Amino acid sequence: MKRLEGKVALISGTARGQGRAAALRFAAEGALVVGGDLRHAQAVETQRHIAREGGTALTPGPLDVTDEDSVRRWAEEAVDAFGGVDIVYANAGAVRFGAIDSQPYEDFAFTPRAELDSVWLTVRAAWPHLKRSCGTIVTVGSTAGLTGSLTNMRTAHSASKGGVIALTRQLAAEGAPFGIRANSVSPGMIDTDGSRANLLAKDHPMRGIARHIPLGRVGAPDDVVNAAVFLASDEASYITGADLVIDGGWSTVPPNSATWKDLCT
Repeated sequence: MKRLEGKVALISGTARGQGRAAALRFAAEGALVVGGDLRHAQAVETQRHIAREGGTALTPGPLDVTDEDSVRRWAEEAVDAFGGVDIVYANAGAVRFGAIDSQPYEDFAFTPRAELDSVWLTVRAAWPHLKRSCGTIVTVGSTAGLTGSLTNMRTAHSASKGGVIALTRQLAAEGAPFGIRANSVSPGMIDTDGSRANLLAKDHPMRGIARHIPLGRVGAPDDVVNAAVFLASDEASYITGADLVIDGGWSTVPPNSATWKDLCT
């Protein structure tokens, strides 16, 4: 039997990157996937890919995870189509980087709304259905929520991802009486379209990060999705309130000055 057989999984941000990889993998594991993204056409292509592989997926319409009504309609359409919600994978988010002394407040405020408020709104919309199914929540934190950085100016990103990890622990506490489990995955550097255009771009000081990751490479979306599938499955039935770091060991090894000088050249 497949690990998520017959489970209804809400997955946000399915147009590309980690969200698309999650939708494909969850469907391959037997889940009935309800995806969504502001990039609706790309999310529909993800749905088509799932169908070509013999899976089942629905992409009701453009999803804005920062808009309460949009998220509520998305959850309701999942219930109308499949009868309930068993899994929430709150993957979608967006970020604007900047240093404390130069980033406009508008850009700072954008990031926690897109990365933290979006998780709260998604879980809130699905909560009544998760209570009925004794469901599972997987959120996406980040090593940015656990450590600081000398090369990536990210006060907003660090604050919002730290908030996601803390929120997830509270969801685990509030969900436990209803059999709801809540856990987070915290990726380090992952090779996606977004990171290639920013943190892994040729002119960014973090472009050489792979040389300093203990396992010797930047992560792939499937590295994150593998962990999310495990946490969403019954194999993790006694795990809640946990944060699983997926960074190749990056956050376990404090850099020395020579390492950082080399990284920035």
